[in-house]
Amino acid sequence: MKIRDIGFSIAVAAAALMATTRVEAQGQLNLYCSVQVEWCQAIVTNFQKATGIVVNMTQRGSGENLAQLRAEAQNPRADVWFGGTGDPHLVAAEENLTIAYKSPMLNQLHLWAVRQHEVSKGRTVGVYFGAVGFGFNTELLAKKKLAKPACWADLLKPGYKGEIQMANPNSSGTAYVIIATLVQLWGEEQAMAYLKKLHPNVNAYARTGTGPIKAVARGETAVSLSFVHDAVTETNAGFPVGWATPCEGTGYEIGSMSIVKGSRNLANAKKFYDWALTPDAQKLGFDAAGQLQMPTNKSAPLPPNAPDLTKIKLIDYDVVKYGNTHERKRLLGRWDTEIGSLPR
Repeated sequence: MKIRDIGFSIAVAAAALMATTRVEAQGQLNLYCSVQVEWCQAIVTNFQKATGIVVNMTQRGSGENLAQLRAEAQNPRADVWFGGTGDPHLVAAEENLTIAYKSPMLNQLHLWAVRQHEVSKGRTVGVYFGAVGFGFNTELLAKKKLAKPACWADLLKPGYKGEIQMANPNSSGTAYVIIATLVQLWGEEQAMAYLKKLHPNVNAYARTGTGPIKAVARGETAVSLSFVHDAVTETNAGFPVGWATPCEGTGYEIGSMSIVKGSRNLANAKKFYDWALTPDAQKLGFDAAGQLQMPTNKSAPLPPNAPDLTKIKLIDYDVVKYGNTHERKRLLGRWDTEIGSLPR
């Protein structure tokens, strides 16, 4: 899923205005956040308002937050990791970087969110859902006389040389989902061959999953590989952005949330976890940042103009296999060797 290209840390200023006695009474929470900065800020502001708990928040891509949890395993700094694609959350669960927690909110969630909790043995839970697809700048395509991409195969056409942008899978969960999707569609050898052929048409591998669609909106690149809800967000903001999902089929993310093993503020971490699964909290992605993912709580309204997932050809994405530490590391290593190392 939708993040700026630089890490961003913030302790919301409103917290400083609370009475000292209340701050001491309610304590604090250290949050790693892997969604858009506006969404992260809204989460912090609203949770603080609801609970009086002071939140210290750091925003990074999901791949970067996984790396950070690994680096801090012996001395954890975070209490909760919110958002980002589910695969790295499953890796964190497998590597014993997060803990099991059964929220009383589980019975209010869609089955796909509960399934994420089950396959991780309770160490993570789904908080939103979104499909992979293409974003494109309609004005740039018209100017360059390029057709709108409708299939994965279209992206290999010579006319798209230097016109496509995707993220780097080492730092972006979005890009890893794309690679895992292609492997599941065609098999690993054909998927890697496809990515090699795609490479000359890629002008940059951005650090975060939302970087490419932001570049499309700014007119810096014609096409991006993105989650389609991010493309619709840019369209709703008034940019000349269209979107499509691949005719061959596509994968998806289950954006997730986890409590960090060794949390210094475990009681507050559980309070945040429960709160983040409520309908009101799940509306914040759209209300604050215009995000259009499908929320996990069955009572949370689907955002207006959100992509209709029932009309998208989705593969049966294997969250267990591709959320496995070894499989993720192996695929990323192969991408580094065979594609990431190619000259630009």
